[in-house]
Amino acid sequence: MKQIKIYFLFALFMIAGSFQLQAKIYNVKDFGAKADGKTIDSPSINQAIENASNEGGGTVYIPSGEYACYSIRLKSHITIFLESGARIVAAFPTKDQGYDVAEPNEFYKYQDFGHSHWKNSLMWGIGLEDITICGSGLIYGKGLSREESRLPGAGNKAISLKNCRNVIIKDISMLHCGHFALLATGVDNLSVLNLKVDTNRDGFDIDCCKNVRITDCTVNSPWDDAIVLKASYALGYFRDTENVTITGCLVSGFDQGTAMNATYERYEPQAPDHAYVCGRIKLGTESSGGFKNIAIANCVFDRCRGLAIETVDGGHLEDIVVSNITMRDIVNSPIFLRLGGRMRSPEGTPKGSMKRVRISNINVYNADSQYSSIISGIPGSIIEDVTLSDIHIYHKGGFTAEDGKIVPPEQIKVYPDPLMFGTIPAKGFYIRHAKNVTFNNIDFHYDKPDGRPLFVTDDAEMIEYNRITVDGVKY
Repeated sequence: MKQIKIYFLFALFMIAGSFQLQAKIYNVKDFGAKADGKTIDSPSINQAIENASNEGGGTVYIPSGEYACYSIRLKSHITIFLESGARIVAAFPTKDQGYDVAEPNEFYKYQDFGHSHWKNSLMWGIGLEDITICGSGLIYGKGLSREESRLPGAGNKAISLKNCRNVIIKDISMLHCGHFALLATGVDNLSVLNLKVDTNRDGFDIDCCKNVRITDCTVNSPWDDAIVLKASYALGYFRDTENVTITGCLVSGFDQGTAMNATYERYEPQAPDHAYVCGRIKLGTESSGGFKNIAIANCVFDRCRGLAIETVDGGHLEDIVVSNITMRDIVNSPIFLRLGGRMRSPEGTPKGSMKRVRISNINVYNADSQYSSIISGIPGSIIEDVTLSDIHIYHKGGFTAEDGKIVPPEQIKVYPDPLMFGTIPAKGFYIRHAKNVTFNNIDFHYDKPDGRPLFVTDDAEMIEYNRITVDGVKY
């Protein structure tokens, strides 16, 4: 009898626990969402989020169906769960309805408009903590613009977060997401896990963030960068991006939408900057702040630009490790290191630095040869302490000895990309304004003869070469 009583009490406890759990699930359809693809459902989703927040947090459950939405306003201690078959679709703005207006930011002049505002987004949160966006559903930025979108009611980002902490985004898919699929500015303790992204501009922009894990993601972004770390002045002060790992990711530049449907088409030849498709992993461009303690490992680049490590606005870039990378069909420099002097930062900001960079175990197949690989500082600001080891590069070749006489322009203040230099005079590495650079076990292969010298240096010292081969012959 006593044992039966214990079982009965246990059953009551479990039932009570299940009621308590159910009370923390907020089904958006209970708040009026129609999921018919026509009704604007963001007010219902926002009401579910508001109710959950008022009760201390919980899970906002989005069942299968198509939810046309404008801005969804995130709150602390909330999980957004998209069931398999659920599609949040960014609606096109009308003269009467649209996305939240971009908030004022007096520091907008130091970076692009898109980096300077957060509320003009499909999903946004500012000053929040403990947020999760997860599930097997899709975020489709159909009505988002990939441009600056200064008009009231326009939106140009799928997920936008500012000054948040403890954020997890996992398992969802994202399609055609405007300027950014994810803009995270000043977000600490951020995990981005197992996302499938196929978009029409940037994939992930991780800006002024600390303690970030990007793992097992697929990002196809032919018109801009796939995964890019930045350190802008959008917050109104200098803040480094630091303690970041990017592991197990695939980045690519296939035609828009064809990675999501697994056809991987190659008809679209170039990005809007009139260079070839983009889709790479990059550190830099916006670089008022610096980059510290960054590890990139076990990633694949396919039909895109190569690895770019840049600081051009005064930030200090140091302690960067890149390893176990395979690249195929690379449309410009497989490896591009640039310390520049664009200086899009408050007046008086000193120029930055780049040091302690380690790149190893890289395999590159079918790389365009025009830009080779580049390590370039500027006069008075040199790149230092770089080691490249165990690297195999298969170039297309086809350039001449006359091309080896070219002296590339300095381009000190120009937006950093290999194409700014034009044809490079080296068929392997061009090294300028650098010191203490070591090459260990580097193998080059060329489909067509290339008459340029393998290495060209300019204002470079302490350059060390150990076991270099060209088409299997020791250099």
